[in-house]
Amino acid sequence: MKVVQFTIPVSKEHTIVVQEDVLPHYYNHLHRHREVQIEWVVEGSGILIAGNYMQRFESGEVYIIGANQSHIFKNDEAYFNPEEKKQIHSVSIFFNPTQLHQNILSLPEMASIRKFVDGLHNGYQIPESALPLVQKTISELKQNKDSMRVASFISLLHLFSTIRDIKPLATNNSEQIISEVEGIRMDQIFQYLVSNYKRHISLAEISEISNLTPQAFCRYFKKHTDKTFISFLNEVRVNEACKIIISGKFDSFSDVSYQTGFDNVTNFNRVFKKIMGKSPREFHKDFRERVG
Repeated sequence: MKVVQFTIPVSKEHTIVVQEDVLPHYYNHLHRHREVQIEWVVEGSGILIAGNYMQRFESGEVYIIGANQSHIFKNDEAYFNPEEKKQIHSVSIFFNPTQLHQNILSLPEMASIRKFVDGLHNGYQIPESALPLVQKTISELKQNKDSMRVASFISLLHLFSTIRDIKPLATNNSEQIISEVEGIRMDQIFQYLVSNYKRHISLAEISEISNLTPQAFCRYFKKHTDKTFISFLNEVRVNEACKIIISGKFDSFSDVSYQTGFDNVTNFNRVFKKIMGKSPREFHKDFRERVG
């Protein structure tokens, strides 16, 4: 199954397609496809952008990407350095919800699963408490063939439908209607911001990258992400700051501020707390207490 810009060809001979990859890094461009994608990040880390959602992803996590929801699993810089010898390991499950409705979901016994599938537009993150059972079920599905694979798939959807604290990703569905040309433009914008977040990026600079006037760019970006350019850039920076804090590879919070592109530590502390709900120091303390 080759991933191309905004299109994934899926075999018409199968209702469920399972793909296991071990690669240097994830596909590095914003893309979408008509299939729902269940993604188990067996090994890997970076930033996930899905619609207007953005957050770090780590090894062991499981996500559901909605049909036609533009997304990118953007790996950390180290994955693009051959000397680091890092790799990602993923198990992806693709299914077309329309096709599923025409056969499996049409059964009356599938009412609760049908309701869950109908609500997948914006995607979900599986909570940590449910991960062991979800990972076990995905492993069984991957090993099974034919009718047993379908049975495992139904079990997985049933499991998803019973998780009470499942976390939605994007908060709106408007960005799904963007054209392929707009999608390529958004990809160029995201790639530039994620690659250059460590330095000052002016509105004039990013507008030029997107071939829009500053005023038009602001409207365009807000329309497709439901965020301002500055708030998106700050989220990228804070997500990277979280990674540094968790790694413990910093001398001071002022050092973290400098590494992630903030102009001063006061602004860094203010923005971090606004996005994460706690200060960098509190975040560090809470993480150390969790890991013991």
